Amino acid sequence: MIDLHLIGIGTGNPNHLTRAAIAAMNAADLILLPRKGDAKSDLIDLRRFICADVLTGATRVVEFDLPARDTTAPYLTAVKQWHDAIAVAWRDEIARHLPNGGGLALLVWGDPSLYDSTLRIADRLRADGLAMTVTVEPGITSLQALTAAHALPLNTVGAPVLITTGRRLRAGGWPAGVDTIAVMLDGDCAFQTLDSRGIEIWWGAYLGMAQQMLITGCLDEV
Repeated sequence: MIDLHLIGIGTGNPNHLTRAAIAAMNAADLILLPRKGDAKSDLIDLRRFICADVLTGATRVVEFDLPARDTTAPYLTAVKQWHDAIAVAWRDEIARHLPNGGGLALLVWGDPSLYDSTLRIADRLRADGLAMTVTVEPGITSLQALTAAHALPLNTVGAPVLITTGRRLRAGGWPAGVDTIAVMLDGDCAFQTLDSRGIEIWWGAYLGMAQQMLITGCLDEV
């Protein structure tokens, strides 16, 4: 039996970790850290730093190469194939390092519930017959870090909020009937494609880190 703990680690600042997250990391037999290539080496560097900062016992830390997503295939098809490949990589590492079962932890940016597919990948393994329990330790999402950095309530009184992606904002524009949108996964700054009149923006990068950057104001002026 594999006892899988998916641990939300916020934006990479060790101060974002909850006590439950730290306890789960130290209780695990194994922590798997994914390598995403040289272009994203900062991601594994942050995970390494977090492990070095909070681990106190005999938890093993093992790195593995994460499969890359095919950027030439249609998006949804490519994501499905990518998740299938990641599930295979997980299974291989589990078989190699926890052949008799045990506690496994994966460190997830933000919180596993929001624009993260770690839970879906775990479901693939269980559907394929791997005996596994799944426990989630919640983390601080980038939305929480953003609104905290700007000291801003996310919603206006009695009004809805739409959480979407830069990809969908670029493809469909500002959604009808919504006053407030929270845009994630937007490295290409899709807000630049909008009619900027009457739009206010609260933007952030490297949230919670020493190099944090914040911009706020009317979109046509910032």
